[in-house]
Amino acid sequence: MMMGPISMILWIIIIGFIIYGVIQLITKSFERKEDPSMQILKERYAKGEISEQEYEEKKNTLER
Repeated sequence: MMMGPISMILWIIIIGFIIYGVIQLITKSFERKEDPSMQILKERYAKGEISEQEYEEKKNTLER
């Protein structure tokens, strides 16, 4: 059974999506996830709830 040009293009698109999905899964697994407590600390500093000195002290504590 011969494949028509439309079905060939469809298969190329499907294979492309599969390759794209695999690449996305691989790169996501290597991303460094930020600690939620560090994110909260950054938000508090950005809102002005804590001073720069407090931010640095707490950051150093969390990084240990």
